Amino acid sequence: MVGGAPPAGTTGRSAVLLVGSRGSFCSGVALASKLVLTAAHCVSAGADYKIVEYDDTHNLQLRGITTIKQHPAFDATAALRSRATADVALLQIETVLRNTPAVLAPAGGTIAIGDRFVVVGFGLATPGDERTGGTARTAELIATGQPGTLQIRLMDPATRGERAGLGACTGDSGAPVFRNHDGLPMVVGVVSWSTGPKLSEGCGGLTGVTPLTRYRAWIVDTARAMGTPLAP
Repeated sequence: MVGGAPPAGTTGRSAVLLVGSRGSFCSGVALASKLVLTAAHCVSAGADYKIVEYDDTHNLQLRGITTIKQHPAFDATAALRSRATADVALLQIETVLRNTPAVLAPAGGTIAIGDRFVVVGFGLATPGDERTGGTARTAELIATGQPGTLQIRLMDPATRGERAGLGACTGDSGAPVFRNHDGLPMVVGVVSWSTGPKLSEGCGGLTGVTPLTRYRAWIVDTARAMGTPLAP
């Protein structure tokens, strides 16, 4: 998360770091003790994936993944072009995670320009500098453009995408997007892409989000089939 995003607080307790055997890394969110939600493009075929955790003595622990379920409507080609698609996936973890599970937002609801969201991810703090990734950071962003059920575009309210500001970067894909419901932060989407200022390549401009409202039923049904019931 670029733009001087601070380390994550309470909402960061549910965020997870996902690494792939081909050198990739993404973010995600624990929905249960052994269940993680992330972006489908983060878990493409042909690689092995692990969840990164640290124990009480700050020693690195890698948690294996037993099952990966991408949404059946996910289109990898669309994802590469930052187009709207079912960019969501569920991961079943082989051991209990240390994270505090997050809560999915209820079905329905509308989003308007200017609505506020909190994004928590492990992505780069400085574009191009891999050493700055791996720490959970948080950014408060607002909706812009034409937010709907297919895609939401978020921006830093201070820079409005015109100059570099807060926003997702490499490694923030799959990061949870929270919105307050009845005073509680609930997950309403996951990060899918980012831009630099003025729609350039890079980070610190727009943060593209796949909202979960269209896919919530699939998430709940798939989690149940994986042996982890979630609230309907």
